[in-house]
Amino acid sequence: MTGVLRDLTRKAGIAYRLAVGSLPDRISRWLRPPSRRYSLAEVPAPVTAPAGDVRLYVAPANFAAQGYQWARSAERLQGVGAVNMQYRTRSDFGFPADYSVSERVFTSSGDWGRRQRDAVAAQFTHVLIEAERPLFGLAFQGFVEREANWLLERGLAVGLASLGTDLRLPSRHAQVDEWSPFRDADQDWIRTLEARALRNREIFARLDVPSFVATPELLLDWPAASWLPIVVDPTEWRTDREALSGETPVVLHAPTNPAVKGTALIEPTVNRLAAEKVLDYQRIVKVPAGEMPARYSSADVVLDQFTLGIYATTSIEAMAAGRLVIAHLHDQVRDHIQQVSGCEVPVVEATPATLEEVLRDITAHPEKYRPIANAGPAYVEAVHNGALSARVLAPFLGRTP
Repeated sequence: MTGVLRDLTRKAGIAYRLAVGSLPDRISRWLRPPSRRYSLAEVPAPVTAPAGDVRLYVAPANFAAQGYQWARSAERLQGVGAVNMQYRTRSDFGFPADYSVSERVFTSSGDWGRRQRDAVAAQFTHVLIEAERPLFGLAFQGFVEREANWLLERGLAVGLASLGTDLRLPSRHAQVDEWSPFRDADQDWIRTLEARALRNREIFARLDVPSFVATPELLLDWPAASWLPIVVDPTEWRTDREALSGETPVVLHAPTNPAVKGTALIEPTVNRLAAEKVLDYQRIVKVPAGEMPARYSSADVVLDQFTLGIYATTSIEAMAAGRLVIAHLHDQVRDHIQQVSGCEVPVVEATPATLEEVLRDITAHPEKYRPIANAGPAYVEAVHNGALSARVLAPFLGRTP
Protein backbone atom coordinates (compact mmCIF):
# COMPACT_ATOMS: atom_id res chain seq x y z
CA MET A 1 0.00 0.00 0.00
CA THR A 2 2.90 2.34 0.74
CA GLY A 3 4.13 1.98 -2.84
CA VAL A 4 0.65 2.69 -4.22
CA LEU A 5 0.31 5.81 -2.08
CA ARG A 6 3.76 6.98 -3.12
CA ASP A 7 2.85 6.54 -6.79
CA LEU A 8 -0.45 8.35 -6.37
CA THR A 9 1.29 11.20 -4.55
CA ARG A 10 3.87 11.49 -7.34
CA LYS A 11 1.18 11.55 -10.03
CA ALA A 12 -0.83 14.11 -8.12
CA GLY A 13 2.26 16.29 -7.83
CA ILE A 14 2.89 16.07 -11.57
CA ALA A 15 -0.73 16.89 -12.35
CA TYR A 16 -0.61 19.92 -10.07
CA ARG A 17 2.67 21.14 -11.61
CA LEU A 18 1.24 20.84 -15.13
CA ALA A 19 -2.00 22.53 -14.20
CA VAL A 20 -0.18 25.41 -12.58
CA GLY A 21 2.16 25.62 -15.56
CA SER A 22 -0.77 26.33 -17.87
CA LEU A 23 -1.29 29.63 -16.06
CA PRO A 24 0.68 32.83 -16.79
CA ASP A 25 3.92 33.06 -14.82
CA ARG A 26 2.80 36.14 -12.91
CA ILE A 27 0.17 33.91 -11.28
CA SER A 28 1.67 30.42 -11.35
CA ARG A 29 4.95 31.24 -9.63
CA TRP A 30 3.07 32.07 -6.40
CA LEU A 31 1.27 28.72 -6.49
CA ARG A 32 4.48 26.70 -6.39
CA PRO A 33 6.45 25.53 -3.36
CA PRO A 34 9.33 27.86 -2.40
CA SER A 35 11.93 25.51 -3.88
CA ARG A 36 10.42 25.93 -7.35
CA ARG A 37 9.72 29.63 -7.28
CA TYR A 38 11.63 32.05 -9.48
CA SER A 39 11.53 35.74 -10.25
CA LEU A 40 10.24 36.93 -13.59
CA ALA A 41 13.69 38.44 -14.17
CA GLU A 42 15.12 34.89 -14.26
CA VAL A 43 13.05 34.00 -17.33
CA PRO A 44 15.18 34.65 -20.43
CA ALA A 45 13.90 35.95 -23.74
CA PRO A 46 13.25 33.26 -26.37
CA VAL A 47 16.10 31.96 -28.45
CA THR A 48 17.10 33.81 -31.62
CA ALA A 49 18.11 31.82 -34.68
CA PRO A 50 21.48 32.42 -36.35
CA ALA A 51 21.94 33.40 -39.95
CA GLY A 52 21.98 30.69 -42.59
CA ASP A 53 19.77 28.87 -45.06
CA VAL A 54 19.82 25.96 -42.60
CA ARG A 55 19.27 26.89 -38.95
CA LEU A 56 19.81 24.06 -36.48
CA TYR A 57 18.59 23.99 -32.88
CA VAL A 58 20.34 21.40 -30.65
CA ALA A 59 18.78 20.80 -27.23
CA PRO A 60 18.41 20.30 -24.29
CA ALA A 61 21.05 18.13 -22.60
CA ASN A 62 24.53 19.38 -23.60
CA PHE A 63 26.17 16.51 -21.71
CA ALA A 64 29.93 17.13 -21.67
CA ALA A 65 29.26 20.11 -23.97
CA GLN A 66 28.27 17.83 -26.83
CA GLY A 67 25.23 19.84 -27.85
CA TYR A 68 27.48 22.88 -28.11
CA GLN A 69 30.17 20.98 -30.02
CA TRP A 70 27.73 19.35 -32.44
CA ALA A 71 26.32 22.80 -33.18
CA ARG A 72 29.85 24.01 -33.98
CA SER A 73 30.40 20.93 -36.14
CA ALA A 74 27.23 21.64 -38.13
CA GLU A 75 28.45 25.18 -38.77
CA ARG A 76 31.40 23.76 -40.70
CA LEU A 77 28.88 23.03 -43.47
CA GLN A 78 28.08 25.69 -46.05
CA GLY A 79 25.07 27.84 -45.19
CA VAL A 80 24.44 26.31 -41.76
CA GLY A 81 23.97 28.27 -38.55
CA ALA A 82 23.39 26.46 -35.26
CA VAL A 83 22.42 27.19 -31.67
CA ASN A 84 22.55 24.79 -28.77
CA MET A 85 20.35 25.11 -25.71
CA GLN A 86 20.90 23.73 -22.21
CA TYR A 87 19.00 23.84 -18.96
CA ARG A 88 21.49 24.21 -16.15
CA THR A 89 21.24 22.07 -13.03
CA ARG A 90 22.78 22.48 -9.59
CA SER A 91 25.45 19.94 -10.57
CA ASP A 92 26.42 21.93 -13.66
CA PHE A 93 30.10 21.57 -14.62
CA GLY A 94 30.27 24.90 -16.44
CA PHE A 95 30.16 23.56 -19.99
CA PRO A 96 29.71 26.20 -22.69
CA ALA A 97 26.28 26.70 -24.24
CA ASP A 98 24.83 29.16 -26.72
CA TYR A 99 21.57 29.53 -24.79
CA SER A 100 20.97 28.58 -21.17
CA VAL A 101 18.00 28.54 -18.86
CA SER A 102 17.94 27.50 -15.23
CA GLU A 103 16.40 24.14 -14.43
CA ARG A 104 13.92 25.90 -12.14
CA VAL A 105 12.60 28.04 -14.99
CA PHE A 106 12.73 25.17 -17.48
CA THR A 107 10.58 22.91 -15.30
CA SER A 108 8.21 25.54 -13.88
CA SER A 109 7.71 28.44 -16.30
CA GLY A 110 4.90 27.77 -18.71
CA ASP A 111 5.43 31.17 -20.31
CA TRP A 112 9.07 30.34 -21.11
CA GLY A 113 8.17 26.98 -22.64
CA ARG A 114 5.46 28.40 -24.88
CA ARG A 115 7.58 31.34 -26.05
CA GLN A 116 10.57 29.11 -26.73
CA ARG A 117 8.40 26.64 -28.65
CA ASP A 118 7.01 29.39 -30.87
CA ALA A 119 10.43 30.96 -31.45
CA VAL A 120 11.99 27.67 -32.53
CA ALA A 121 9.11 26.85 -34.87
CA ALA A 122 9.21 30.29 -36.46
CA GLN A 123 12.96 30.72 -36.86
CA PHE A 124 14.68 27.33 -37.23
CA THR A 125 14.65 24.73 -39.99
CA HIS A 126 16.12 21.72 -38.14
CA VAL A 127 16.01 20.43 -34.56
CA LEU A 128 18.29 17.79 -33.05
CA ILE A 129 16.83 16.39 -29.82
CA GLU A 130 19.38 15.08 -27.35
CA ALA A 131 18.71 12.04 -25.15
CA GLU A 132 14.97 12.10 -25.95
CA ARG A 133 14.44 14.84 -23.37
CA PRO A 134 11.73 17.49 -23.62
CA LEU A 135 12.73 20.72 -25.34
CA PHE A 136 10.10 23.15 -24.16
CA GLY A 137 9.48 22.45 -20.50
CA LEU A 138 5.77 22.59 -19.71
CA ALA A 139 4.60 23.62 -23.19
CA PHE A 140 3.82 19.99 -24.09
CA GLN A 141 3.54 18.69 -20.53
CA GLY A 142 7.02 17.17 -20.84
CA PHE A 143 6.24 14.78 -23.72
CA VAL A 144 9.09 14.95 -26.22
CA GLU A 145 7.23 12.92 -28.85
CA ARG A 146 4.43 15.49 -28.89
CA GLU A 147 7.04 18.21 -29.32
CA ALA A 148 8.69 16.41 -32.22
CA ASN A 149 5.41 15.79 -34.03
CA TRP A 150 4.36 19.42 -33.52
CA LEU A 151 7.62 20.58 -35.08
CA LEU A 152 7.32 18.11 -37.95
CA GLU A 153 3.79 19.32 -38.68
CA ARG A 154 5.19 22.84 -39.07
CA GLY A 155 7.76 21.77 -41.62
CA LEU A 156 10.87 21.49 -39.44
CA ALA A 157 13.22 18.55 -39.86
CA VAL A 158 13.75 16.64 -36.60
CA GLY A 159 16.54 14.26 -35.60
CA LEU A 160 17.23 12.23 -32.46
CA ALA A 161 20.63 11.90 -30.82
CA SER A 162 21.21 9.27 -28.13
CA LEU A 163 24.08 9.71 -25.71
CA GLY A 164 24.06 6.45 -23.74
CA THR A 165 21.79 5.31 -20.93
CA ASP A 166 18.77 6.84 -22.65
CA LEU A 167 18.90 4.07 -25.30
CA ARG A 168 21.21 1.34 -24.02
CA LEU A 169 19.25 -1.76 -22.96
CA PRO A 170 20.76 -3.22 -19.77
CA SER A 171 19.39 -6.67 -20.67
CA ARG A 172 21.19 -6.58 -24.02
CA HIS A 173 24.44 -5.25 -22.60
CA ALA A 174 24.54 -7.79 -19.76
CA GLN A 175 24.52 -10.61 -22.32
CA VAL A 176 27.55 -9.41 -24.29
CA ASP A 177 29.99 -8.30 -21.60
CA GLU A 178 31.02 -10.16 -18.46
CA TRP A 179 31.97 -6.81 -16.88
CA SER A 180 28.63 -5.19 -17.66
CA PRO A 181 27.46 -2.94 -14.80
CA PHE A 182 23.97 -4.37 -15.33
CA ARG A 183 24.72 -7.92 -14.20
CA ASP A 184 24.86 -7.67 -10.42
CA ALA A 185 23.62 -4.15 -9.78
CA ASP A 186 20.60 -2.94 -7.86
CA GLN A 187 17.55 -4.39 -9.59
CA ASP A 188 15.43 -1.29 -9.15
CA TRP A 189 18.11 0.76 -10.90
CA ILE A 190 18.31 -1.75 -13.75
CA ARG A 191 14.52 -1.90 -14.15
CA THR A 192 14.39 1.89 -14.30
CA LEU A 193 17.07 2.04 -17.01
CA GLU A 194 15.48 -0.81 -18.96
CA ALA A 195 12.04 0.81 -18.89
CA ARG A 196 13.45 4.15 -20.01
CA ALA A 197 15.41 2.60 -22.87
CA LEU A 198 12.36 0.66 -24.04
CA ARG A 199 10.22 3.82 -23.97
CA ASN A 200 12.84 5.68 -25.98
CA ARG A 201 13.10 2.86 -28.51
CA GLU A 202 9.37 3.27 -29.06
CA ILE A 203 9.90 7.00 -29.65
CA PHE A 204 12.64 6.23 -32.18
CA ALA A 205 10.36 3.75 -33.95
CA ARG A 206 7.22 5.90 -34.03
CA LEU A 207 8.95 9.10 -35.12
CA ASP A 208 11.11 7.34 -37.73
CA VAL A 209 13.34 10.38 -38.19
CA PRO A 210 17.14 10.53 -38.73
CA SER A 211 18.85 9.15 -35.65
CA PHE A 212 22.36 9.38 -34.26
CA VAL A 213 24.30 7.76 -31.43
CA ALA A 214 27.32 9.19 -29.63
CA THR A 215 29.18 5.88 -29.28
CA PRO A 216 29.34 2.97 -31.76
CA GLU A 217 28.25 0.47 -29.10
CA LEU A 218 24.76 2.01 -29.18
CA LEU A 219 24.38 0.84 -32.78
CA LEU A 220 23.64 -2.56 -31.28
CA ASP A 221 20.60 -0.98 -29.63
CA TRP A 222 19.49 0.97 -32.71
CA PRO A 223 21.15 -0.29 -35.92
CA ALA A 224 19.38 2.30 -38.10
CA ALA A 225 21.28 5.13 -36.39
CA SER A 226 24.49 6.76 -37.56
CA TRP A 227 27.51 7.16 -35.30
CA LEU A 228 27.91 10.88 -34.53
CA PRO A 229 31.36 11.20 -32.96
CA ILE A 230 31.82 13.08 -29.72
CA VAL A 231 33.64 16.34 -30.36
CA VAL A 232 36.30 18.20 -28.41
CA ASP A 233 38.45 21.21 -29.23
CA PRO A 234 41.94 19.66 -29.42
CA THR A 235 43.65 22.99 -28.79
CA GLU A 236 42.18 23.18 -25.28
CA TRP A 237 43.98 20.00 -24.22
CA ARG A 238 47.42 20.24 -25.82
CA THR A 239 50.38 20.05 -23.50
CA ASP A 240 54.13 20.14 -24.04
CA ARG A 241 54.99 17.55 -21.39
CA GLU A 242 55.34 14.05 -22.80
CA ALA A 243 53.51 11.29 -20.96
CA LEU A 244 55.50 8.67 -19.03
CA SER A 245 58.55 10.90 -18.93
CA GLY A 246 59.02 10.82 -15.14
CA GLU A 247 59.96 8.11 -12.68
CA THR A 248 56.57 7.40 -11.07
CA PRO A 249 53.58 7.67 -13.40
CA VAL A 250 50.64 9.76 -12.26
CA VAL A 251 47.45 7.79 -12.90
CA LEU A 252 44.21 9.77 -13.03
CA HIS A 253 40.59 8.58 -12.88
CA ALA A 254 37.68 11.03 -13.23
CA PRO A 255 34.44 9.05 -13.01
CA THR A 256 31.34 11.17 -13.57
CA ASN A 257 29.30 8.04 -12.83
CA PRO A 258 31.35 5.51 -10.84
CA ALA A 259 28.66 2.83 -11.14
CA VAL A 260 29.01 2.62 -14.92
CA LYS A 261 32.72 3.44 -15.07
CA GLY A 262 33.61 0.39 -12.98
CA THR A 263 35.36 2.48 -10.33
CA ALA A 264 34.66 0.03 -7.52
CA LEU A 265 36.11 -2.80 -9.63
CA ILE A 266 39.44 -1.09 -10.35
CA GLU A 267 40.20 1.02 -7.30
CA PRO A 268 41.32 -1.87 -5.05
CA THR A 269 43.98 -2.67 -7.63
CA VAL A 270 45.02 0.92 -8.23
CA ASN A 271 45.10 1.77 -4.53
CA ARG A 272 47.26 -1.27 -3.82
CA LEU A 273 49.74 -0.27 -6.52
CA ALA A 274 49.77 3.27 -5.17
CA ALA A 275 50.52 1.93 -1.69
CA GLU A 276 53.46 0.01 -3.19
CA LYS A 277 54.71 3.27 -4.76
CA VAL A 278 54.35 1.73 -8.22
CA LEU A 279 52.26 4.72 -9.28
CA ASP A 280 50.68 7.91 -7.97
CA TYR A 281 46.89 7.56 -8.10
CA GLN A 282 44.56 10.57 -8.27
CA ARG A 283 40.78 10.33 -8.36
CA ILE A 284 39.09 13.47 -9.65
CA VAL A 285 35.64 14.32 -8.30
CA LYS A 286 33.41 17.21 -9.44
CA VAL A 287 36.21 19.33 -10.87
CA PRO A 288 34.94 22.21 -13.05
CA ALA A 289 35.46 21.66 -16.76
CA GLY A 290 37.85 24.60 -17.02
CA GLU A 291 40.30 22.98 -14.60
CA MET A 292 40.53 19.63 -16.35
CA PRO A 293 43.18 20.52 -18.99
CA ALA A 294 45.67 21.26 -16.22
CA ARG A 295 44.80 18.02 -14.43
CA TYR A 296 45.40 15.98 -17.59
CA SER A 297 48.63 17.85 -18.25
CA SER A 298 50.01 16.75 -14.88
CA ALA A 299 49.00 13.11 -15.42
CA ASP A 300 50.64 10.32 -17.39
CA VAL A 301 47.89 7.72 -17.54
CA VAL A 302 44.11 8.20 -17.58
CA LEU A 303 41.78 5.38 -16.59
CA ASP A 304 38.40 5.78 -18.29
CA GLN A 305 35.78 3.02 -17.97
CA PHE A 306 35.96 -0.72 -17.52
CA THR A 307 32.39 -1.98 -17.82
CA LEU A 308 30.63 -0.54 -20.88
CA GLY A 309 33.04 -1.45 -23.67
CA ILE A 310 33.30 2.10 -25.00
CA TYR A 311 35.39 5.23 -24.68
CA ALA A 312 33.83 8.64 -24.31
CA THR A 313 34.68 12.26 -23.60
CA THR A 314 37.18 11.55 -20.81
CA SER A 315 39.27 9.37 -23.10
CA ILE A 316 39.08 11.81 -25.99
CA GLU A 317 40.23 14.75 -23.90
CA ALA A 318 43.05 12.66 -22.43
CA MET A 319 44.16 11.49 -25.88
CA ALA A 320 44.12 15.08 -27.11
CA ALA A 321 46.48 15.88 -24.23
CA GLY A 322 48.79 13.04 -25.26
CA ARG A 323 48.06 10.98 -22.17
CA LEU A 324 48.04 7.19 -22.21
CA VAL A 325 44.42 6.06 -21.96
CA ILE A 326 43.41 2.69 -20.54
CA ALA A 327 39.86 1.40 -20.93
CA HIS A 328 37.82 -1.68 -21.76
CA LEU A 329 36.69 -1.45 -25.40
CA HIS A 330 34.56 -3.92 -27.33
CA ASP A 331 35.97 -5.16 -30.61
CA GLN A 332 32.76 -3.94 -32.27
CA VAL A 333 33.62 -0.38 -31.19
CA ARG A 334 37.21 -0.54 -32.45
CA ASP A 335 36.15 -2.18 -35.72
CA HIS A 336 33.40 0.32 -36.47
CA ILE A 337 35.64 3.31 -35.83
CA GLN A 338 38.37 1.93 -38.06
CA GLN A 339 35.83 1.15 -40.79
CA VAL A 340 34.35 4.66 -40.71
CA SER A 341 37.48 6.73 -40.08
CA GLY A 342 40.37 4.51 -41.16
CA CYS A 343 42.01 5.07 -37.77
CA GLU A 344 43.00 2.63 -35.05
CA VAL A 345 41.97 3.69 -31.57
CA PRO A 346 45.08 4.43 -29.44
CA VAL A 347 43.51 3.17 -26.22
CA VAL A 348 45.17 0.40 -24.23
CA GLU A 349 42.77 -2.45 -23.53
CA ALA A 350 42.27 -3.62 -19.95
CA THR A 351 39.53 -5.16 -17.84
CA PRO A 352 39.30 -5.15 -14.06
CA ALA A 353 40.97 -8.56 -14.18
CA THR A 354 43.93 -7.47 -16.33
CA LEU A 355 44.43 -3.90 -15.16
CA GLU A 356 47.16 -4.69 -12.63
CA GLU A 357 49.19 -6.58 -15.22
CA VAL A 358 48.82 -3.72 -17.70
CA LEU A 359 49.79 -1.03 -15.19
CA ARG A 360 52.83 -2.95 -13.99
CA ASP A 361 53.94 -3.44 -17.59
CA ILE A 362 53.54 0.28 -18.27
CA THR A 363 55.70 1.23 -15.28
CA ALA A 364 58.31 -1.37 -16.24
CA HIS A 365 58.38 -0.54 -19.97
CA PRO A 366 57.23 3.07 -20.49
CA GLU A 367 59.08 3.28 -23.79
CA LYS A 368 56.68 0.68 -25.21
CA TYR A 369 53.60 2.73 -24.33
CA ARG A 370 54.86 6.25 -24.98
CA PRO A 371 54.19 6.00 -28.76
CA ILE A 372 50.58 5.02 -28.04
CA ALA A 373 50.12 8.12 -25.90
CA ASN A 374 51.84 10.27 -28.52
CA ALA A 375 49.39 8.99 -31.17
CA GLY A 376 46.44 10.41 -29.24
CA PRO A 377 46.47 14.03 -30.49
CA ALA A 378 46.57 13.03 -34.17
CA TYR A 379 43.76 10.53 -33.61
CA VAL A 380 41.56 13.17 -31.97
CA GLU A 381 42.28 15.60 -34.81
CA ALA A 382 41.18 12.95 -37.33
CA VAL A 383 38.09 11.59 -35.56
CA HIS A 384 36.88 13.98 -32.84
CA ASN A 385 37.66 17.55 -33.91
CA GLY A 386 34.21 18.07 -35.46
CA ALA A 387 35.00 17.50 -39.13
CA LEU A 388 33.81 13.88 -39.15
CA SER A 389 30.74 14.81 -37.11
CA ALA A 390 29.92 17.50 -39.69
CA ARG A 391 30.06 14.90 -42.46
CA VAL A 392 27.71 12.65 -40.49
CA LEU A 393 25.22 15.51 -39.94
CA ALA A 394 25.36 16.70 -43.56
CA PRO A 395 22.62 14.41 -45.00
CA PHE A 396 20.23 15.35 -42.18
CA LEU A 397 20.88 19.04 -42.83
CA GLY A 398 20.63 18.67 -46.60
CA ARG A 399 24.22 19.78 -47.14
CA THR A 400 27.16 18.40 -49.07
CA PRO A 401 30.10 17.55 -46.76
